[in-house]
Amino acid sequence: MRLPRELSGEELVKALKKYGYEATRQSGSHIRLTTILQGEHHITIPAHKYLKVGTLNAILSDIALHLKMEKADLIKELF
Repeated sequence: MRLPRELSGEELVKALKKYGYEATRQSGSHIRLTTILQGEHHITIPAHKYLKVGTLNAILSDIALHLKMEKADLIKELF
């Protein structure tokens, strides 16, 4: 599954609300999200205009691992 190329950090934050992630703090250009679904989990997302593909891939891999689901399924549901 191909990752979106023009996705901003803010758009990703909005999309992850579906999985219970909420912004807990922001330090400079990085947003810290936290969820308590299936245990507490924190993820940091750069608030950049466009996320690099490798950065987006790493973030989604970490979230999929925490949610115990396939990354491809997570991508389909988010985008």
